Amino acid sequence: MNAPLLRVRDAVVRFGEARAVDGVSLDVHAGEVLALVGESGSGKTTLVRAVQGLQPLSAGSIEFDGDEVGASRRAARRDVQMVFQDPTGALNPRQTIHEIVAEGLRIRRDRGDEASRVGEALERAGLRPAERFMERYPHEISGGQRQRVVVAGAMVMEPRLLLADEPVASLDASIRGEILALMRSLVDDTGLAIVAVTHDLGLAWNIADRIAVMYLGRIVEIGPTEQVLDDPRHPYTRALLSVVPEMQRMEQQILVGETPDPRRIPGGCRFHPRCPLVASGEAARLGIEDRCRGVDVTIDEQPGESVAAHRAACHAV
Repeated sequence: MNAPLLRVRDAVVRFGEARAVDGVSLDVHAGEVLALVGESGSGKTTLVRAVQGLQPLSAGSIEFDGDEVGASRRAARRDVQMVFQDPTGALNPRQTIHEIVAEGLRIRRDRGDEASRVGEALERAGLRPAERFMERYPHEISGGQRQRVVVAGAMVMEPRLLLADEPVASLDASIRGEILALMRSLVDDTGLAIVAVTHDLGLAWNIADRIAVMYLGRIVEIGPTEQVLDDPRHPYTRALLSVVPEMQRMEQQILVGETPDPRRIPGGCRFHPRCPLVASGEAARLGIEDRCRGVDVTIDEQPGESVAAHRAACHAV
C-alpha cells in the first residue's frame, strides 16, 4: 500500500478544559474521499482546522506527505485548500470572479499566465465558458455557481488535498447533487484527496470512499462507505443512519439527551449515557454494561492496516 498523503496520530485539541478533539488517528490516501460524520460539536471542524494548520494541536501529530503540519505549514499551504460551507460569505462582493479565483495565485506571486489558469479552474468547476463569468460579481450568479467559484478558487492552486466543511449544506437540494458530482469528478480525474465534513450521511453515501464517524472528539467507527452504511457496528452510527430517509429498513432510534459537555466527558465509553444498548438493557443482557460504564474503548489502528478495514469503538463489537 502506498504511504498515506495525510496521517493523523493521537491528535488532541483542547480549549481550556474542553477536549474538542481527543485522540484521533486516521490516514487519508491520494485519490480517496473520506467523510467525517457526526453531530454538531463532535470535533469534525476543529480536526479539519488542525489539518490545515489553523488550529494548533495540544498533543499528537499531523503529517502531510511526510512533513509535520506546523513545522512546514508554509510549504503545505498551497497543497491543502479549503472549501467552506457558505459560498456567499466566502466570496468578496467587491471582487470579480476572476479576481476571487486568482487571489491565491496573487498572494503567492504566482502570476504566470494567470488568465489561462483562472479560466481552466472555472471550466474544471463547471462554469463554462469561463469568459461568461470572469467579469461578473458574486451577486450576479446563483448560489450553486458561487459554490463552484469557491471550488475553482481552491483548484487553481492545484492542491493535493481538499478540505470541504459542509460543502453543500447551504445549497438547495436540486443543486447539491451537481456539486457532489463535481467534487467526485475532481478526485477521479486528478487524484486529489478530499476530507469532507458533514452531519449528513446522505452526502457521505454519494461521494465518500470511506466514512469516519465522530462523537465527542473521537472516531467511534471507520470503514468503507458501503460497509459502514450496510452494516453499522456502533450504536451511534446506527442512530444516525436510522433517520436517513434512504434507510427505511432501519427502525428509527431517538437518542436520549444532548451530546455531553466536552469539559466533562463521561467515564467508560463516552457514548454510554445516550446509548440505546445501555438504556434498553441489551448491554446488561450481553454482560458488558459494567465495561460500557467503566472502561474506555478506542479504535486501535494497526500499522499498515488496509483502508478496507472496518472498525468500531464499542464493547459489543
